Amino acid sequence: MRILYGVQGTGNGHLTRARAMATALVEHPHTDVQFLISGREQTRLFGIQPLGDYWWRDGLSFATRNGRVSVVDTISHNPWWKFWHDVHHLDLSSFDLVVTDFEPVTAWAAKRQGVPCIGLGRQYAFTQAHSSLPSTALQRAMIKQFAPCQIALGTHWRPLNDYTLPPIIEPADNCDLAAHANRYLVYLPFEPLAEIADLLVQLHTLVPHYTFDVFHPEATAATTPNAVFHAPSRSGFQQAFAPAQGVISNAGFGTSSEALAAGKKLLIKPLKGQFEQYANAHYLDAQKLATVCLSLDAQALLAWLKEPDAAQLSWPQVAPQLAQWLMDPRRGDVRQLAQRLWSQTLDTRRRA
Repeated sequence: MRILYGVQGTGNGHLTRARAMATALVEHPHTDVQFLISGREQTRLFGIQPLGDYWWRDGLSFATRNGRVSVVDTISHNPWWKFWHDVHHLDLSSFDLVVTDFEPVTAWAAKRQGVPCIGLGRQYAFTQAHSSLPSTALQRAMIKQFAPCQIALGTHWRPLNDYTLPPIIEPADNCDLAAHANRYLVYLPFEPLAEIADLLVQLHTLVPHYTFDVFHPEATAATTPNAVFHAPSRSGFQQAFAPAQGVISNAGFGTSSEALAAGKKLLIKPLKGQFEQYANAHYLDAQKLATVCLSLDAQALLAWLKEPDAAQLSWPQVAPQLAQWLMDPRRGDVRQLAQRLWSQTLDTRRRA
């Protein structure tokens, strides 16, 4: 079987899923997988070695400014003509299946050429209305049209519906990690770096014994009295994540899932104007799985630092079982796959 696997490159959660799936799919010797990444400049991609000799396209992405989605920049900065050119010129005649992790070029090319397409990723959990993940009819329609597919497999933290699976996390990230007291990881890629640095200066005057590892697209290697700043690096992130007592991040699905799997405290700031992140924050707050902060505020952060540990959710390794399902020519009902995976999930602790 030959598979074209499209990956939305704007978020690292998409790339994390792709790495996990690449590792699982390579165990099937009669499968040839070609990855295609779009939505991020090639020079800003990192940690993608498992994807092999991938293809790249411009794709489409949401533009952000000052920590919020900018509709004007999204419309004006996306290469719309190039996108449709790539859709029309991507030849799928040699592929048996397209898998898209919210990647629009592969999804629309599959739709045009009549190639079976399976959508896999967090966004596909929003294709139907559900009270625990608030969204509007327009937002759900946008999800369906951005990267259309015939079968949609969403991901969520707990059972949601018949087509939603547990998070797909790399094995190295889903293990028992010993935390060091008062050490935290900060990953706020959409916030201005200067605001993050200023916040940490304020915290140093309040709690000088706390330390922070900061990862940011605009950061260069630097050290302050209470923080170490890092440029984006998957291996560096894992090394800082392992001993961290907690994680401060935007409300993306991937980082939140990694923190919950490792039983780390979680403070999230949803990206303004991004309904998915607000829905994530709404759910995590309602389920007492994380603390939500709507702005970078030193006092709110200080209160969170003093909170007890968060919940820990133990999920199975989804990628190997999903890869087996994809490779099965009979490919049974996805509900059976979802039920089997959720039966292997365990809530081991809850935040008070």
